Amino acid sequence: MQPAAHATVFIVDDDTSVRDALGWLLRTRRLHSEAFASAEAFLAMLSQRRARDASCVLLDVRMPGGMSGLALFDQLSAQGLLASLPVIFLTGHADVATAVDAVKRGAFDFCEKPFSDNALVDRVEQALAASAAALARDAERERLRARMAELTERERDVMQRVAQGLPNKLIADALDISVRTVEVHRARVFDKMGVKSAVDLVHLLQDL
Repeated sequence: MQPAAHATVFIVDDDTSVRDALGWLLRTRRLHSEAFASAEAFLAMLSQRRARDASCVLLDVRMPGGMSGLALFDQLSAQGLLASLPVIFLTGHADVATAVDAVKRGAFDFCEKPFSDNALVDRVEQALAASAAALARDAERERLRARMAELTERERDVMQRVAQGLPNKLIADALDISVRTVEVHRARVFDKMGVKSAVDLVHLLQDL
């Protein structure tokens, strides 16, 4: 599985030796990384730069002296970032149960120290692939919203009723317009939304 060309792995760990070792490991697999010594430093970066390329976080569970990895995870979760920014926890044996609970709450995975280099990087690549897919879905939703913004109020009225499965005659009666006018609006909705049938339209709206 090949990661995206501009993918980034964020390493958040208060141990310099761990950050350096992980950075070296990722470079051997041609993966770009950025390291942070604290959760606070990572959040400061994130507040200034929203990821547009695939990325994931290698996050230490315990970071004494500041915000813990779990607290950072909770913030990312609250901001709705876990899909586009998957979290892989790095944990010692004593924190495995905690990491398992985090996975149940949306973390991508955890790796227990000492971890297998190959297994860790494999999971990183899978997390980056998941991030890329989530970003692609978000981009598609934005394109759909842009298309919807181009609809007139009347076209929106017709679209809503087409999506409900109403035939043209009932739509015309409900909106007090002719069937021919409904057909014109319906054709324009299909064209603007890039669909060929009412079923396609329903699926598109469900994606939104």
